[in-house]
Amino acid sequence: MPANDQANRVGPRLAGPALLLLASGTAGLVFQVVWIKQLALVVGVDVHAVAVGVSAFFAGLALGGWAFGGVADRVARPLALYARLEVGVALLAVAATLGLGLAPGPFARAQDAAGPLAWLIPIVLVGIPATLMGGTLPVLIQAMRPALARTGSTGGALYAANTAGAILGCLLAAFVLIPLLGLRGSTLAAAALNLLAAGGALLLLRREAAMPDAGTAPVIDRPLADGGDAMSPSKVRLALVLYAVAGGIALGYEVVWSQSIVQFLSTRSFAFAVVLATYLLGLAVGSACLARRVDRLRDPWGTLAWLIAAAGAVALIEVALLGEWLMRSQSVVERWVLGLTGQQLLAMCARFALAAACIVFVPTVLLGAAFPVALRLASGSGHAGRELGRVVALNTVGGIAGTLLAGFVLVPWLGLVHTLGVLAVAAGLLGLVAVLAGPASRPAVRWGVAVLCGLVVAGAALVPSDRLASLLTQARGGELRFYEESRGGTVAVVRQNQGSNRFNRLYIQGVSNSGDAMTSLRYMRLQALLPLIVHNQEPKSALVIGMGTGITAGSLLAWPGLQERVVAELLPAVVRAAPQFKGNYGLTQDARMQIRVRDGRRELLASPQRYDLITLEPPPPSAAGVVNLYSSDFYQLAASRLQAGGLVAQWLPLPTQNDEDTRSLVRSFIDVFPHATVWSTEFHEMMLVGSMQPIVLDVERIQSRFAQPQVSKALAEVGVDSAAALMATWVGDRATLERYAAGAQPVTDDRPRIEYATWVRRADFGVSLTSLLDLRTEPPLQGADKAFIDKMTWERRVLYRFYSSGMNAYQGDRKAWLEDIREVVRVDPDNPYYRWFTGGSAR
Repeated sequence: MPANDQANRVGPRLAGPALLLLASGTAGLVFQVVWIKQLALVVGVDVHAVAVGVSAFFAGLALGGWAFGGVADRVARPLALYARLEVGVALLAVAATLGLGLAPGPFARAQDAAGPLAWLIPIVLVGIPATLMGGTLPVLIQAMRPALARTGSTGGALYAANTAGAILGCLLAAFVLIPLLGLRGSTLAAAALNLLAAGGALLLLRREAAMPDAGTAPVIDRPLADGGDAMSPSKVRLALVLYAVAGGIALGYEVVWSQSIVQFLSTRSFAFAVVLATYLLGLAVGSACLARRVDRLRDPWGTLAWLIAAAGAVALIEVALLGEWLMRSQSVVERWVLGLTGQQLLAMCARFALAAACIVFVPTVLLGAAFPVALRLASGSGHAGRELGRVVALNTVGGIAGTLLAGFVLVPWLGLVHTLGVLAVAAGLLGLVAVLAGPASRPAVRWGVAVLCGLVVAGAALVPSDRLASLLTQARGGELRFYEESRGGTVAVVRQNQGSNRFNRLYIQGVSNSGDAMTSLRYMRLQALLPLIVHNQEPKSALVIGMGTGITAGSLLAWPGLQERVVAELLPAVVRAAPQFKGNYGLTQDARMQIRVRDGRRELLASPQRYDLITLEPPPPSAAGVVNLYSSDFYQLAASRLQAGGLVAQWLPLPTQNDEDTRSLVRSFIDVFPHATVWSTEFHEMMLVGSMQPIVLDVERIQSRFAQPQVSKALAEVGVDSAAALMATWVGDRATLERYAAGAQPVTDDRPRIEYATWVRRADFGVSLTSLLDLRTEPPLQGADKAFIDKMTWERRVLYRFYSSGMNAYQGDRKAWLEDIREVVRVDPDNPYYRWFTGGSAR
């Protein structure tokens, strides 16, 4: 049969299997996103814990590819096996999602009782369905084998279809499924795709059985793998090893990229979804492009060498060339898309996509193109399923090893830039081995790869190790005071100015996480001391979740009655950066402070210890992964760790989410705590204080506690110089919060809606602030005399006049702002909080 006729028959035969793998890949990525979120609730968001959980998923994929690839070669009807695998994935994935939702408590108890054996719970729940997922691609390849002897081209095309499905799943999960359906609903939707793929496979099986030439399709000749010599078993093994190592290098790049690119993005889940989709798109495009001609390559070893080495070189060059040009280009693209669509979310996603395209896309295209080449080199035995299964399995195992090596060894030891340099050099050396192994490689090709390898070595040595640090200061302005690239993320402290005020700001992954400016000092001091002052019992123990600048946790040192002060912080580098910030009382050097480097939610889950106060200062709730500390499920856990009369104090930032999302946050809180209050701790921040028992505001007790010298001094430094001024920050009780949150749906672990909420509308901060203040009530004070009430009323009037000035500034009315702020400073000239905004120094 002529080659063209054969090719014409190949195309239609690929369409059906490609659609099956598109659906399967979509479902698989949705499952992966859901399970990673659930694993964070089970094992914690500590980078080691998440790495183990995610590795279990990929290990399952590798095991499935290896095992079912061999099984597929021995079954008479691979399509029937494929259909059974898809049904199994659907059922087991739903079971895994339900099991992971119930697993946090049993896992914590099992850890106490059995130690490392407890990890069998998440490993089994995630690993078993992942094993069946890993078998789908090699089994379907084997189903195509009777008609398609070109394993490289066929495998590459189907791999591209499967990866295209993963892109679709990545975007659907972040932009559609989880926002609308939650985690369990998303799992059911993905499982439906698996069942659809199973049904499609059975239809293909019936169609092929009805074909008159079924089972006797012609075999298409392909050139020998080495361009003339049959592949020896040793060469097959070498190809597998090289591609496995290449998988490790590729996932090592992803570790570096994930930390390098964040300062050009945001901490929203949308940003990470766009970057992952770009990564997968590169793999799909590269595989699809080379799959068309891989079986006609005269020198596949040389091609593989060039692809792997060039990917490393390009990755290194792109990071070396990063600069302000990218940020300016992002701004241009954002404005253009916003003007075209009027949609802020689309504009921001375009901004993210440009950054991903400039940093991630080209290297992944080259790495994706290497897949069909590696598959061709590893094939030739006539066992297509086993051949592809081995390639995918070993590449996945290499990816697991590369992720762990880069994340836990290379980045902490060498930093991001030097880690990328090491990976690029390793890729060059890998290419050199590949080109020397190919007998058909011409001297020019070999010398070219060798020269490229040498250039990569030189580039790795020349790129400054502080390249990313310098980009941070260029983008944010200021002077770098602390910088550490650690296994959990990049932590930096930058000295900045605002008018005549100088302060340090904390950046985690390139994103601002507050600082020690007066605004931050005020709300953080109140976050710790206000609930202690209004506490109905004599508080002896307190837990702060999230160290950040250390100001909230350090404020506990000003309370003399505490016998136990604990702070849980996820990142060790944040603890090491804390001495850079003023106002935290040197907490890292104080023996009275217990610093536990672990996920705050896991701290509560794993320990039965109870506290009089649990106060939270996590990142903003819309940041990826942080919603776990704002859900009603979390508040139920926190409430179970309170002593009788204990309080939970939650930071409630207003500018970081839209008004409807703030209402959902409030609903989550009041759904758990029958006694809840809200306080205004700063213009941009509020604080929710909740308890399972009534909160009584006894003025005599409040004044006595405020009068403690260290407490009064700490609060006077941030503009709260009396118990009356403290009570002036009261906004309302549960009735106020019920009115504000009326009709809102709560944030839960299964419905983390705020993490996937629409982009923040700038005007909504004012909507939230004014809505809450309009609902304010008088605090239910007990034992207050007229002098106290008059003083509190005056303090509140001045505070609200200050808030009015802030709203005028937001609306661009400088004249009204100036009039209000001058009046505030005139009537309360010694208040350091108000003076800070006019350039005055705190006294």
